[in-house]
This record gives sequence, C-alpha cells and structure tokens, in this order.
Amino acid sequence: MTLDTVEHETGAQPRWSVVWLHGLGADGNDFAPIVPELVRREWPALRFVFPHAPVRAVTINGGMRMRAWYDIRDLDLANRADLEGVAASVADVEALIAREEARGVPPERLLLAGFSQGGAVTLAAGLARARPLAGLVALSTYLPMGAERAQAACVPEATAQPVFMAHGQFDPVVPQRGGEAAGQILRTLGFSVDWRVYPMQHAVCAEEVRDLGDWMTARFAAG
Repeated sequence: MTLDTVEHETGAQPRWSVVWLHGLGADGNDFAPIVPELVRREWPALRFVFPHAPVRAVTINGGMRMRAWYDIRDLDLANRADLEGVAASVADVEALIAREEARGVPPERLLLAGFSQGGAVTLAAGLARARPLAGLVALSTYLPMGAERAQAACVPEATAQPVFMAHGQFDPVVPQRGGEAAGQILRTLGFSVDWRVYPMQHAVCAEEVRDLGDWMTARFAAG
C-alpha cells in the first residue's frame, strides 16, 4: 500500500513525474502551491506527487505525534536521524517510484525532491538507487548518516544522478554547515552537486525557485 498523496498534473498524459517530500510536521499540501511558481510553459507535461508522511511520535517535540519521515532524537545533526525510520520512509518512496513506473513514467524521467526531513530521505533514497532517477533535489537539509554509512549505502550506479542542493544562510533548524557537509560527502562519492545558498532562514525563496527551474529545464533536455 502506498502513502496517501496530493497530486497535480500540468498536462494530459504526463511523461515526467516529480515526487516531493515535505518537512517535519507538514503534509503533502505544503509544497503544492509551488507548482504554478515553478512550472514553465516549455516543459513537458508533469505529474507532481506530494505524499503525506506517516504520523509518529517525535522525541525532540516531547513525543508529540505528527507527520514525520522519521523520529528526531537529538538536535545534533550527527545523531539527529532515526535510521530505522529513514529506511522505512525510503521504502515508502520506492513504492511511490514503482507506482509512477506502473503509470507510464520510468525512473529515468522522475525527479525526487524534498525539503528538510524530506530532503534527508531524498538523499538516503538516492544513495541506494541502482537504477538512477533523473535527479535529486534536496532543500534546506542534511545527510541523515555519516560519511562511512553513506559510502557503504552508495551503489556505483547512483552517482549518475545529478543533485540540486540549496540552503538558507541563516537557517536555525538545519545549519548551513550541515548542508555543506552533505554536499561534500556526495561529491566525494562521485555525485555532481549543484550547491546554492540564499539569504534566508529555513524556507524557500523566489530566487531558489528560479534556480531550481533552470536546473530542471536542463534535466528535461537531457531526458
């Protein structure tokens, strides 16, 4: 059974899909409004898929139950992620990717995107993709494992996936250094990473949306 989703198609019979994972405490509706700001007239028909994360207890929020891709046990980035929860969410994402293929969109024409927690799951999923996706988008996020675990999880074929990473210079939730460290680990593993920084906090800005649109245009041209 796949996760419940919010979906938006930009045209009939989409040939490409974008699976976009929200951040902690949000849901699939959170990034749906970005579609009209991001989409360009010359792009192929797309299906945006915004899944809802499962509801679970989150340790740093006093055990409060909310939508989360994994438990957050500590504010320290090195110990923040519940790796069992990350693995379960990666499996949920893989089920969504398989559903898109069943609907006519192969992984080679699918972009996996995520913000904050969703971005961490995006990177974790991307590392293990023996059949590369068209690209990975990781916004205001970090790698939910250290360099050694990342190297062990990474399969050679995965490094063919281009990565767009963006971060806020004044992010108080995921400090910029966390994003930078993730990008550096990915580069060391052999990924091509387009890294951007903007004068914002834990958010998305118009300049970032424009730059992401340029990067996506290149992915569609390559596909």
